[in-house]
Amino acid sequence: MNETLRLQLDRLQRIFLVVGIVGLALSSVEAWVSPRRFYTSYLVAYLFWLGIALGSIGIVMLHHLVGGKWGFVIRRLLESGSTTLWLMAALFVPFLLGLRHMYVWARPDFVARDVILSQKLWYLNVDFFVGRAAVYFIVWIIMSYCLNRWSAQQDQTDNPALATRLQQFSGPGLVVLFLTSSFAAIDWVMSLEPEWYSTIYGAMLVTGQALATLAFATGAAALLAGWKPLSDIASPAQFHDLGNLLLAFVMLWAYMAFSQFLIIWCGNLTDEIPWYLRRTRGGWQWIGLALIVFHFFLPFFALLFRDAKRKARALFFIAGLILAMHFINTLWLVAPAPVFRRPSLGIEWIDLVALAGVGGVWLAFFLWRLKGRPLLPLHDPRLATTAEHAKGA
Repeated sequence: MNETLRLQLDRLQRIFLVVGIVGLALSSVEAWVSPRRFYTSYLVAYLFWLGIALGSIGIVMLHHLVGGKWGFVIRRLLESGSTTLWLMAALFVPFLLGLRHMYVWARPDFVARDVILSQKLWYLNVDFFVGRAAVYFIVWIIMSYCLNRWSAQQDQTDNPALATRLQQFSGPGLVVLFLTSSFAAIDWVMSLEPEWYSTIYGAMLVTGQALATLAFATGAAALLAGWKPLSDIASPAQFHDLGNLLLAFVMLWAYMAFSQFLIIWCGNLTDEIPWYLRRTRGGWQWIGLALIVFHFFLPFFALLFRDAKRKARALFFIAGLILAMHFINTLWLVAPAPVFRRPSLGIEWIDLVALAGVGGVWLAFFLWRLKGRPLLPLHDPRLATTAEHAKGA
């Protein structure tokens, strides 16, 4: 890695670490003052950054599986992002200490008075919830470890079998990741309102995570594109490919979100529509409208233009908009839940502080891991054709 770039990353790492520590300290104070407000904001921030860590595993496995040239520009970024799951496992501990503040099914007195929750007690109980969370993290960390270990071995030796191993691992791995991430979305988010359910909910959140991850990696690649060795392959053609992928995931996320709305609207059942009613009143309807405009229509139309996808600067701003709206979408999914008692719209200061706290330490850890590896994978048999593709762009 270029020494000047390393110094810049060192500086950024220190800044992010300080921001993260201060943010988490202020959030801890809020946890004593108002546990309900703390857990609302902390859950939103946690889901945002965890989604990028999980999405990093998914996108890098997609690259190994299909072998696209686009993947080499962002592969090291994704691998570094996946290693932050160790950190996210540690940051999950506050949830174990405050389950009763977040989930009504964790309150025995409430469950005893609710017939529906009593029937779901076999699944929605504290012990099984903690056990499932442990399984999720074990599976995710093992997947991240294998992908990074084999990639590191590929850097050290010219063994073509490693590329085959990564490809063979990624097919089943994507299935396992999708299933575990979907169940985690059901456990940690959908069960905030345990009497409501949606069969497409897990897939919708997983798609949103993949979109946010691709936006994060694309934006980061745009910033690093001027530095060697990434500048050797980060051509307009590479960013054009990444822009096309962003466009595809924007459309897929919109399809998932609209499908859920359409199914529930057509059914018009009393056990389903309250979820949307809570998110279309008290000002939350403006967030829903903003998501339609800025999370779908604006990125969709911008990414239709070839020039926007071939310019790293333009793609950086589009990716930034997608990330910002992903945070707003996560807040829209979580905050209106009755358990958090935030019926009217309002982004509170603790929302941004928690986001900065979790994000600061996440980014510091991410940069630490990124600096420890070459920005381009070495000895991958497909890398030479990628460099030729970049020169011909």
